[in-house]
Amino acid sequence: MSKLVIKDLHVSVEDKEILKGVNLEINSGEIHALMGPNGHGKSTLLSVIMGHPAYTVTSGSVEFDGQDVLEMEVDERSQAGLFLGMQYPQEVPGVTNSDFMKAALNSRREEPIGLFEFVKQMDGAINRLDMKEDLAHRYLNEGFSGGEKKRNEILQMILLRPKIAMLDEIDSGLDVDALHLVADVVNETVKDHESGVLIVSHYERFFQQIHPSHTHIMINGKIVHSSDGSLVNKIDSEGYDWIKNELGIEFSEATQEKRDPIILERLVVKETA
Repeated sequence: MSKLVIKDLHVSVEDKEILKGVNLEINSGEIHALMGPNGHGKSTLLSVIMGHPAYTVTSGSVEFDGQDVLEMEVDERSQAGLFLGMQYPQEVPGVTNSDFMKAALNSRREEPIGLFEFVKQMDGAINRLDMKEDLAHRYLNEGFSGGEKKRNEILQMILLRPKIAMLDEIDSGLDVDALHLVADVVNETVKDHESGVLIVSHYERFFQQIHPSHTHIMINGKIVHSSDGSLVNKIDSEGYDWIKNELGIEFSEATQEKRDPIILERLVVKETA
């Protein structure tokens, strides 16, 4: 059983406070939907957990299985079992998908993965996501469509088998068939590997297939309301105006969340002096 615990997390970027006391706990086998208007801190939260250098944690804590996540390098967070499926996956010319994934897998193993075992796993994931057969030999995300990039993030999740997976609008850019595939894989990841999942999405149709066990609403950099999966339906039918009436919360001006990409090589090998 793995557990990610976030306590009273405050985060700023360029002297502007974005997260203003976030509290959240995610356990193995749970699917958490994180919803809210644009610009209120959802993507910031995921980026901070993964170690984006643009953000400054001013107070609070993030613990993963008893470890202080905020003291860990990005690659250490990945190796510990955290995973971020990015909203804007980065293109890396000159690095093939197979080389990237093999390096990522080997960084978590005492002995390098055998070629036959790696090819079997890679081909299996490619077939599972109905991706092109030449994917392994293409440069990472270079020339990919938006939907291909998102499925490639899910392919990485399949191979890495994280303990806690965070997916940032992974459904955007997917057609109907790809949406079904991705939803099925997320459900399999939770069921077969007992992973915990935190998903940021605005679309009820995606959560209809995922069936979150928990739903949270983030407003003004804080989680202001949490419930079970039925809360997704309420948001879909009523939007967020009821928050103002029922909870007496006024929305502050939306912040511009930082979109600079995490440097992918830091997820594989720690930088050396």
